Order: sequence, then C-alpha cells, then structure tokens
Amino acid sequence: MAGASSWSFEERDFQRIDRLLQGFLYDSNARCALLVDRTGQLVTTAGEKPDFDSTAFASLAAADFSANDQLASMIGENEFSSLFHQGEKESMYLADVARRVILVVLFDNRTTLGMIRIKVKGVVRELAEIFREMFDRSASAPQTARVESAFVDEAEDEIDRLFGDL
Repeated sequence: MAGASSWSFEERDFQRIDRLLQGFLYDSNARCALLVDRTGQLVTTAGEKPDFDSTAFASLAAADFSANDQLASMIGENEFSSLFHQGEKESMYLADVARRVILVVLFDNRTTLGMIRIKVKGVVRELAEIFREMFDRSASAPQTARVESAFVDEAEDEIDRLFGDL
C-alpha cells in the first residue's frame, strides 16, 4: 500500500487506534503495544507504561525493522513483514502496518508467541484499514497543505546541506 508522503491523524483516528490496541492487549494478554512510524517516531503506546525511554526505543525499533528489510533483500525476499525477538523474561514481536508504521508488541510469560501471532494478524489488518483511510484523506487534502509539506521538505534539505559537515 502506498501511503501519502506525509500524514496526520485526527482525534477520531487516535480513539479508533487506541480502542483497537486496548482490545488487542486484552485478547492477547500482552503487556504493551507501541506504534512506531518507519522513520522512528513514536506514534502511540497502549497498555503498561514502558520502563524505558520510549522515544529512543521507537528509533531503535524502526532501525531494527529497516536493517531486517535489507537482510530480506539480500536473501531475495521483498521484506520481512514481522520480526520476533525472544528474551529470557520479555519478548517482542514487530509487525509491519501499511508499510509506514510498525506495531511493536511487548509480552512476557503470561501469553505465548502463538497467541500473539494469531491476534496480531487481525489487529494489523484493522490498523492498515485505518491508516489507508488517513493516507487517502491526506492525499486529498487541499493543495496548500501539500505546498507546505514540500516547503518543509525543502527546508529540511537546506538545513542538512548547511550543517551536514558538522
């Protein structure tokens, strides 16, 4: 699914996403769910509040997903749509949503990987639909918003050129 180059969500989008994630956590018995933009920006969290810097975590999760995309490419795959990291006490499952967002699920021994996988499929499908609606809305936004976005991109490029060697 191709998304808009920039997007934003409205309060009703946030409420739908939050309800969906809360239901997922209840059904799967996972501890926490984070939505992370592929650029590393934390979109939202649901469930238990993480005991770590969630902003840094979001950046690392996006980098992890991006690195695994490169690994997939090296072995002839287009992508890995999900990743699993198992720890002694905590584990995490990452899944692509609409090729723009990553769902990160943190869970412990109160549930199983099988349960997480089963429940993630449904929530990813529903999240993808919500994001598809947001992308469509952003794509049909008035031209002035696109001009502003282009201006922001150009300004960021100029800043990179000015401070790139520092």
